[in-house]
Amino acid sequence: MKVHILDDWFDTLRGLPCFELLNEHDVTVWTDHVEDEAVLAERLADAEVLVLFRERTRITRSLLDRLPNLRLISQRSVYPHVDVPACTDTGVLLCSNMHSDTPSYAAAELTFGLILAAMRQIPAQMASAKAGHWQMGVGKTLRNRTLGLYGYGRIGREVANYASAFGMRVIWWSSDSGRARAVADGVKVANSREAFFADSDVVSVHVRLKPETRGIITGAEFERMQPGALFVNTSRAGLVASGALLAGLNAGRPGMAAVDVFDSEPLTDPTDPLLAHPNLICTPHIGFVTEDEFDLQFTDIFEQVNAYAAQRPIHMINPEVWSGGA
Repeated sequence: MKVHILDDWFDTLRGLPCFELLNEHDVTVWTDHVEDEAVLAERLADAEVLVLFRERTRITRSLLDRLPNLRLISQRSVYPHVDVPACTDTGVLLCSNMHSDTPSYAAAELTFGLILAAMRQIPAQMASAKAGHWQMGVGKTLRNRTLGLYGYGRIGREVANYASAFGMRVIWWSSDSGRARAVADGVKVANSREAFFADSDVVSVHVRLKPETRGIITGAEFERMQPGALFVNTSRAGLVASGALLAGLNAGRPGMAAVDVFDSEPLTDPTDPLLAHPNLICTPHIGFVTEDEFDLQFTDIFEQVNAYAAQRPIHMINPEVWSGGA
């Protein structure tokens, strides 16, 4: 099959063990990012299978209408960037392994790395030392501080394990069902949403972005945070109401933020007011960007491609396409 892989920016996949799973296919790897649908349609004109690199490219109805040879889209995890009804209407099967039993250890590690970097001022201290100014301020110890984890899921629980190793207290907030699971597991749940934000020295959000979770954290939550508190987001920028984080930083609540996600990505404008804010440290959406995580994820994705080629598709999101047109 003719397989096209989008957005492998550093041409990483060809060097990983999982790439051998595509040995029987005609594979084209695109290492740049293209927004123009006309250019994308021209590039992908002969594609029978489209492999997506997480959410780097949106798959719209108008693009699908220009890809008559496309039969399968293979990816991993959630798919807010894919127009599923349009896939169904155009006869394209979407397969995505939701990996319900496998947390992203890479994302959990980055989350805690950002917490440590922010609380100990590591980026600013490094910059000061390299500029010949030596120390630039006084950081905060993690031990005996309170980490508030919003969202009782796989990644959050891994972050909690790291926090416990550092001697932090962990409290939780989540949906009704998430809080019920947390209580059943015997972990500490905040008495209220308001208390969760007010009592945490660090708040880290680990919630999937869905219509019902978009904008769940607003300026009101930031107003309740302590002036010296840290807000961390390695999940999705859309979980925070538009403009609320910048307004909160400008008002001094939270005192700092550490994020891996932005409303517009890739964000390449150094004058962007959030990106340039002195109380923000950030990374460019690298929560899942490790060789180990890529090999894990793309093993799942390429196995989906091979299962489809063998007429035994797996992880189908719109199975009516297969049952009706295979």
